[in-house]
Amino acid sequence: MFTKNYNDIALAILRIGTSAMMLTHGIPKINRLFADEVQFMDFLGLGASTSLTLALIGEVIAPLFIIFGFRTKLAAIFPIATMLVAFFFVHLDDPFGKQEKALLYLMAFLVIFLAGPGKYSVDGK
Repeated sequence: MFTKNYNDIALAILRIGTSAMMLTHGIPKINRLFADEVQFMDFLGLGASTSLTLALIGEVIAPLFIIFGFRTKLAAIFPIATMLVAFFFVHLDDPFGKQEKALLYLMAFLVIFLAGPGKYSVDGK
């Protein structure tokens, strides 16, 4: 009865759902990039503007690529890196309840990186 393989549907749901939720964290940060004085954690010592730009790539640009399934594996590297920074630099001293969101996103984007986009994507393999 349930012999059909639903892996491609599952990958599409994971890819689109996780990326859409990530956009809710990234889009509000866009205005901060154009502020008179950028206020953002300088985790690499490159300056607040550069750090914020890298976060926006990981939280806005890459998730848009992943939603459409275009260059998915490459695009997934950026939110993975962003969530590693979120966990190990931004939320390291926070209680686990605050850390777990970064870990959940990290695990989801790691699965997307490892499994690929599935056939319901621009990459369509």
